[in-house]
Amino acid sequence: MADPVVVSSGQTFERVSAQVCRNLGFSPVLEDGAKPDFSTVIPNLAMKKTILHWCEKSGARNPQAPDYSSVERLVSALLEQEKPRTGIRDLSDRDLLEGVSDLPSMNFSHAATEYGRRPEHFYTSSSEESVIVGGSPGTPLPFTIRPVRYSFSSSSSENVGNNALIQALGPNSSIGEEENKFLAKLESPDVFEQEEGIVSLRKVTKADENIRVSLCTPRILSSLHSLVTSRYPKVQINAVASLVNLSLEKPNKLKIARSGLVPHLIDALKGGHTETQEHAAEALFSLALEDDNRMAIGFLGAMPPLLYALRSENERTRDVSALCLYNLTMIQSNRVKLVKLGAVTTLLSMVKSRNSTNWLLLILCNIAVCQEGRSAMLDADAVGLLVGMLREKELDSESARENCVAALYALSYGSMRFKGLAKEAGAMEVLREIIERGSERAREKAKKILERMRTRGRSVDDGDRGGESSFERGGLSSTGYRMGGGRIPSSANTMPF
Repeated sequence: MADPVVVSSGQTFERVSAQVCRNLGFSPVLEDGAKPDFSTVIPNLAMKKTILHWCEKSGARNPQAPDYSSVERLVSALLEQEKPRTGIRDLSDRDLLEGVSDLPSMNFSHAATEYGRRPEHFYTSSSEESVIVGGSPGTPLPFTIRPVRYSFSSSSSENVGNNALIQALGPNSSIGEEENKFLAKLESPDVFEQEEGIVSLRKVTKADENIRVSLCTPRILSSLHSLVTSRYPKVQINAVASLVNLSLEKPNKLKIARSGLVPHLIDALKGGHTETQEHAAEALFSLALEDDNRMAIGFLGAMPPLLYALRSENERTRDVSALCLYNLTMIQSNRVKLVKLGAVTTLLSMVKSRNSTNWLLLILCNIAVCQEGRSAMLDADAVGLLVGMLREKELDSESARENCVAALYALSYGSMRFKGLAKEAGAMEVLREIIERGSERAREKAKKILERMRTRGRSVDDGDRGGESSFERGGLSSTGYRMGGGRIPSSANTMPF
């Protein structure tokens, strides 16, 4: 690829090819059965940098962009082949409504909330969590957390309608009786029928994971587009909550992201009703638990509203937004994007004011993994702030102290500047006290920080000399997360909270 770009559904293509497909309304079937969405095209700078670096290293010529006319002829030929099979022309949304092949089914535990009642606490097991940073480079594992499913509430709706599109698809996909029942109400011209339909959908998707999988169909997702963007708060609240319930199942996460609903969720987070914003943040968090969704969510503009939501008056919205940002910053491009948004100063000021401190420290751990993040944090006196919090014992939980030490550990990587700032802040005395009295994980990190402070020049673990270090590419490794007094194995994907 000469100019790789990320499209709305998360895949990366050569820019000219994506432009031609978008202009001609064509979407190819990929190897996994997915149909990409070319409505939004964003440069994939990380991919381009990697390609150019490989060409330079291997002595190969830099790739040249393909000729637009040649690609257009090729795509036109493929489009002609499609006509007899589909019988549909100039209907690009059709491609987004065809099934995406399911991932293997997984056995997960699920949150249980009382019908019609909101939980009093954000977590069922503990209000604190710790990231455990290992000694070797790698990527931090996602939180072993899953969003709660949302229970029933009444709503009303308006019908924007996708009936014409669904009728055009005709018999291409078999529709179960249950799906037909919901579609009849969600697509009804009667607003009260729509209200009843979205309320019922929210209710049934709370109760059963098999129902969540079976009802996450292209047609149901298509009908939710109009409801998620509804001007009626109750409709929007129930529609977004239904999406959260559907997103609980791993096979559904890619389907929802590729259906084009992510931009609507971002808009709901920006300007929806208070409860809608809460549900939108949780839906984005749930989708961000899927590795393949993170780049697309970041590129589509979720990070600024999530950052803004950290100051929400709603505690649940604040915490879920922080968790979502943590998962998004698992990848390098999102870390850099967050730094460019000026997030470091905001996050440090919030940590200082003890606002969702534990979650924010985890985000800072990820930011400190990349060179841009370390520089921004050192400029903002993060070392002095973190050392001061440890010295004054301002952190009210062991997990928060561990995360604070982990952030200092990330900042100490390959930085002579860190050594001077740490000594000026009196870090050696604080770290020695942690080695004597801290938890096992905090002691391990404190010892390594002191070793780096005593080492002259670059330490042996400071990465590759010839290019981007593995530490910066992947981040801090993790051996597991702790919730309350128990350990969660690093292989665990999600669990209730």
